[in-house]
Amino acid sequence: MYKIGNVVGKVLKLVYGRCFFDPTTEDVVSVPAVEVPALVIDLSRFETTSQVPEGLSKKVVASKRVQAEWYRKLLEAWKDATPPPKTREEAARLVIQTLEGNQLADVEGILAFYGLPLPAAEIPTSLPEGVQFELHTLAVDAKDVGDGDGMTVYVSMDQKTIPIQVRLAVDQRSKMRAQGKYKKAELLHRQISNAGYRIINHQDEEILAQKHRIRLRGIDAPELSMPYGNEAKDELVKLVQDKCLRLLVYGLDQYARIVADVYCDDIFVQEKMLKRGFAWHYKLYDQRLEFDTWEKEARGKQVGLWASPDPEEPWEWKKRNRREGS
Repeated sequence: MYKIGNVVGKVLKLVYGRCFFDPTTEDVVSVPAVEVPALVIDLSRFETTSQVPEGLSKKVVASKRVQAEWYRKLLEAWKDATPPPKTREEAARLVIQTLEGNQLADVEGILAFYGLPLPAAEIPTSLPEGVQFELHTLAVDAKDVGDGDGMTVYVSMDQKTIPIQVRLAVDQRSKMRAQGKYKKAELLHRQISNAGYRIINHQDEEILAQKHRIRLRGIDAPELSMPYGNEAKDELVKLVQDKCLRLLVYGLDQYARIVADVYCDDIFVQEKMLKRGFAWHYKLYDQRLEFDTWEKEARGKQVGLWASPDPEEPWEWKKRNRREGS
């Protein structure tokens, strides 16, 4: 039995399609059990006030404006669901499906905020062999894609992991800007950048992010000065521009770049680059059979660089240029 007021009455109407109380008398009535009352109540409050719940920002990176867009979509999805979710698993599935395309860390954050589980199908039992850890990036800028197999990305950092000197510089920069001392603020910005961090505007908010150079594992795209070099870069830009990426990190290469498998939404970026004929399988460093299969598929279709009868491999091109330059 529940003492139901107007707000919760709206909630039950939202969930079950009808009210279970007389709003003029606020009678005590019996209602069906629902395992996700907090989410349902917050959706009802959002419908009335357009306000997202306090405390959610501690779990997600997105701005309040973006959070409001999430709740608008969730509210519509919940109303359209037949029947509406009643269990934690059903609610989690609706959240994941509705917020598809958003940064994975944000989706996980809103699930954690409501104590909702990731459906079993969404939870990898373990990272693939050789993967050391996973990173989630902010949206990629086209100008940060260097070529067809490398880019620079930025990862939002937990304040506790940021060196104290960097945190102090960030705070001081904000004060200088507030006081109109832009030259001093710019000097502090350079200090922050030199330390490997960057202040970027993300969804109308300034975020301190750490810079990482990424090398896509298992493929080798043409150098920019080679035939199809610019086309390969443009193809990678199409795949990752304005997208948040999931990186499965294997380690660092000799140039201190992170070597990673790169995922954009549900797309495996290396697979697309190979199938579209904009990269070779780099067998010297990666022996995955599927990579070889994808390259052969592109060769057979004569797409991308395979439209040329005998394209030169990047590693051979670099060897030849080193010899000619010596």
